[in-house]
Amino acid sequence: MTGPTHHGGLAATTPPGGDPAVAPGGDPAVPAPSVAPGEDPTMPAPSGPTGPTGPAGSSRTAPVPFFPPHLFEADRRALLDLVRDVALDPSQRFILGHRTQEFERVLCASLGATDVVLCGSGTSALELVLTAMDVGPGDEVVVPAFGCAPLAASVINVGAVPVFADIDPHTMVADPDAMERRITPRTKALMPAHMFSVMADMPRFTALARRHGLRLVEDSAVAQGAVLGTTPAGLWGDAGVYSFVQVKSCGMPGEGGAVVTRDAELARRVRMLRNHGQDGRQRFVHHVIGRNSRFDEVQAAFQLHRFDGFPARLERRARIAAHYTERFAPLAGHGIVPPPQGGDGRCHYVYCLLAEERDALRAHLTRAGVETHVYYPRPLPAQPAFARYARPGETWPHAHAAAARILALPVHHLLTDAEVEHVTESVRSFAGAR
Repeated sequence: MTGPTHHGGLAATTPPGGDPAVAPGGDPAVPAPSVAPGEDPTMPAPSGPTGPTGPAGSSRTAPVPFFPPHLFEADRRALLDLVRDVALDPSQRFILGHRTQEFERVLCASLGATDVVLCGSGTSALELVLTAMDVGPGDEVVVPAFGCAPLAASVINVGAVPVFADIDPHTMVADPDAMERRITPRTKALMPAHMFSVMADMPRFTALARRHGLRLVEDSAVAQGAVLGTTPAGLWGDAGVYSFVQVKSCGMPGEGGAVVTRDAELARRVRMLRNHGQDGRQRFVHHVIGRNSRFDEVQAAFQLHRFDGFPARLERRARIAAHYTERFAPLAGHGIVPPPQGGDGRCHYVYCLLAEERDALRAHLTRAGVETHVYYPRPLPAQPAFARYARPGETWPHAHAAAARILALPVHHLLTDAEVEHVTESVRSFAGAR
């Protein structure tokens, strides 16, 4: 870290001797936080003890938002201009035009991938990858028992069967040993997922897939920008996926996703599948049965506009997460457990605690004006949509424990230092009252 810090390493909001820095794309550069609605955007936000910090019951009145309503306010003019530019472009290409191609090129170069294929959503990206791998009826795919619905739904939608494996009790990512125990002669692929702020143990999953001759699909939808060792999230397996929905680390005002891979043939098949089986050279010639999962040109232009500011946004999230973890580490004896400390293989989509008295803590934070979320209230095998795929007699104790204890705190890059400190002290005051 560089520059002045305070409160456990959160950086000061304004560089010494100057105005708040602005990164390309209109986002505040690290470590400048947000401007709340109604505040003067030319003034630095409050930091440290000068802001409205304090535990529950303080004089603070403005809530700390989990999803900031002004997420794209700094880019409003640029977005409106881009809508006009795309609408008036003589090419009249509103999907899969030159802006989409350029965003694919930029992502590919930033990752060192062989290819990047933009598509309609992160969920669609998973289905496209599985279809391109010829995963279908008669096949099984081992997935974590705890996570987002597309982990199971994408497998079912291609005609295969999801097989649920338990998770690590602390990090809440897929447990390689539990996944290996679920491998059968019908298993076609493993699909571990990165969760919240921790990447799965991809070196072990890579070795596991190789040992059993399986395809490895990396659900990295929440982990764009994370790196484990020297390998970016998404490039450990045969293919990975990203999601660009607004709450993700590289989110945008709409739906969108990407398939990232080092396998050129796999990318070629995904590229055809996303556009009704066409190869992009000749329209209305359909080589395979595909689907409509095409990327929007306005969104591609907007992502290109904001991409230079992505590292700064990631860094701000990482600083906030590190601050939380440092301050919450002593609370384990009070039944509140933060993610493991460290920076390798970390993604800061959301920041999740494990709390023995989760509902009481959530109510306490609500009273303190801190918005929270629960990801996810039920493991996948306990969801009505997927229960019929749960093998009789199998249990997933760590997944159930996570569902009962997990609580997500705000960690977006527009939080002010004062808001971060308010969240921190509100959690600590709950623990202190126990």
